[in-house]
Amino acid sequence: MGHIIEKLSDLNKIIEQQKKEGKTIVFGNGCFDILHVGHVRYLQAAKALGDILVVGVNDDSSATSLGKRKQVVTPAQERAEIVAALGCVDYVILFKEPTVETLLLTLKPHIHAKGTDYTEETVPEKNIVQSYGGKVAIVGDPKDHSTTTIIETIKELS
Repeated sequence: MGHIIEKLSDLNKIIEQQKKEGKTIVFGNGCFDILHVGHVRYLQAAKALGDILVVGVNDDSSATSLGKRKQVVTPAQERAEIVAALGCVDYVILFKEPTVETLLLTLKPHIHAKGTDYTEETVPEKNIVQSYGGKVAIVGDPKDHSTTTIIETIKELS
């Protein structure tokens, strides 16, 4: 079971130690509002790229600012706990910024894993990751699952 780390400075200390031990650090991120198989496959594939998987989870305000929905279904702290419970996840941190730039520049993971709704060229943080010598990887199954689709299905069924 992964650990939820409250402060970026604390997580950075942990990750720096892991790097000194020769571990490969992989970073993934998302809202994970209603956890589904696409999320699990993405996180498992990300973990397969290295030794330590760090997951940034959007807090409620940053999740809704993405414009997909007006509100989240599952509160941020609960989403973080659910993601941390997955066997492939080592560390979880909530973030409030609209992007993960600060997390990437602070932690400098070896690999920034994004889902298949991106290409290596379209990853918004690509230049940041490359600026410190990291790599971008596209992982997971095709984007056939989404929280929005699940919500629509539930509405249709009720």
